[in-house]
Amino acid sequence: MSLFKLGFRPFYALASIFAITAIGLWLLSFAGFFGTGTYLHGVNWHSHEMLFGFATAVLAGFLLTAVQNWTELPTPTGLSLAMLAALWLVARVLIFVGPAPIAAFVDVLFLPALGFAIARPILQSRNQRNYKLLAILTALAVLHVLYHLASLTYVDVRMARISLLAGIDVFTILMAIVGGRVIPVFTRNAIAGAKSRNELWLEAVTFGGMLAVVFVTVASNYFPVSPLVLTVLCVTAAATHAMRLALWEPGKTLDLPLLWMMPVAYSWIPFAFLLRAMAAANVIAAGAWIHAITAGAVTSLMLAMMMRSSLGHTGRALVAGRVEIAAFLFLQTAAIIRVLASIFAADTYRLWIFASGLMWALAFILFAIRYVPMLSRPRVSD
Repeated sequence: MSLFKLGFRPFYALASIFAITAIGLWLLSFAGFFGTGTYLHGVNWHSHEMLFGFATAVLAGFLLTAVQNWTELPTPTGLSLAMLAALWLVARVLIFVGPAPIAAFVDVLFLPALGFAIARPILQSRNQRNYKLLAILTALAVLHVLYHLASLTYVDVRMARISLLAGIDVFTILMAIVGGRVIPVFTRNAIAGAKSRNELWLEAVTFGGMLAVVFVTVASNYFPVSPLVLTVLCVTAAATHAMRLALWEPGKTLDLPLLWMMPVAYSWIPFAFLLRAMAAANVIAAGAWIHAITAGAVTSLMLAMMMRSSLGHTGRALVAGRVEIAAFLFLQTAAIIRVLASIFAADTYRLWIFASGLMWALAFILFAIRYVPMLSRPRVSD
């Protein structure tokens, strides 16, 4: 069955369908028609499912496909891939309908299962460059367990929000790693004379700074930390990410929509760190930087990579048509509206949220219409 020939196929399809479903349920709940979930409720369900549901599915599809390419060793296909996808899907249903302990138990199994699936080829090939991916998956899995333990009140309930924010930071680090690998390479390969590059010193400062932000954010929940520390770290992170992006020569990609989508998506990261600095200084609400990272950077990079890798791995030309461009622009609009809502909206806040949610849904409706049939069929060359 073509759908289970490689990891990107079922997980990109499931992620897009879930993106539409989850945002629809969230908007209906936000409007007061019904409550979301019998275990996690309201914004807790929304935030958990966007990070550990939707984003994790895209991550699974990307890693299962990329690791096979990087190591030239197989990742799960066929029945084993179908079982992994089923585990993710069952967790989504249980998180919504409960019971809570069973839902949490099934949900936390997915990331370790995914880690095991990619660890075997990475370790067998001695692909040390990708050991960091295993460390990131381990961190996400631990944070996910802590989130559920806190939600079930087995540990300090504050840990639910702490682990969620730390999970967002870990996903941001992952997106920065992937962006740093693919954007310069894609640019050099597609554009004659391009000299997109990474500087080792800048890479060290960038990722060291991001880890420092995670540490300070977590520590500030238990120890007195001056807001100035986090403000300075975030401003520094914004500057280093902007410098990193400039080295990739994004201006040379303007004639290639499938290529410029990725630097546009990445540009949300330095912007989000500036917003985070402002939030640390109590100038704006934290929701602005959170959605700049999640709806802006993480989701935009994921959508761009989903489209590019789906086209490439199904044997199609790496060219963005009207559907791809429209989907990406709808998503940018959704992120912009959502960030502005956290900063400027007052009496009209609900309208801004509905407008953002509608744009998000339209982006993934377009993706699903164009790509789910593609993901379910053989390669065009087969």
